[in-house]
Amino acid sequence: MNIKTLALNKPLAITLTTFTALLAIAVTAPLIHHQIITGTIVNAVLFISASLLGWQMAVAIGVLPSLIALLAGTLPLPLALMIPFIIVSNTLLVLSFYLLKNKNVFLGILTSSFLKFIFLASMGQILIHLILKESTNSNLALMMSWPQLVTALLGGLLAFATISLHKKNADRNL
Repeated sequence: MNIKTLALNKPLAITLTTFTALLAIAVTAPLIHHQIITGTIVNAVLFISASLLGWQMAVAIGVLPSLIALLAGTLPLPLALMIPFIIVSNTLLVLSFYLLKNKNVFLGILTSSFLKFIFLASMGQILIHLILKESTNSNLALMMSWPQLVTALLGGLLAFATISLHKKNADRNL
């Protein structure tokens, strides 16, 4: 009988563990069924992922939460058409933050939050008004408007606090 052993080096094991933990948080957050809390958590995970794991892994994490939200009932069925746009908005958030975070983390949070908001609000208005023939003042349109900005900004602040605390504890353990 052949027994094969898989050996992981410590940095790879830490990266995979971090990725798995952040992915688990992102996919379970929609089960809370409250947009402000769920959105804040998911956006914080995206900011943390971009900071700790790089943009590629953060983008990968950003794909699943909206699908889980639809399955969990947090995202109303008529907004299923928004899922590709939500994924693109998460990618915009991750990439813009990743590119700006080393220059100024707060500029990165603000810029990426506004880009996500502008994109989603615009796409939401177009999709809801033209395709679904709903009033642009509907609850569906509302979900894709200002709450997106609020949750992105709150997620950025939560991520900043979490990473700062993590760094402080890591420095203390050296």
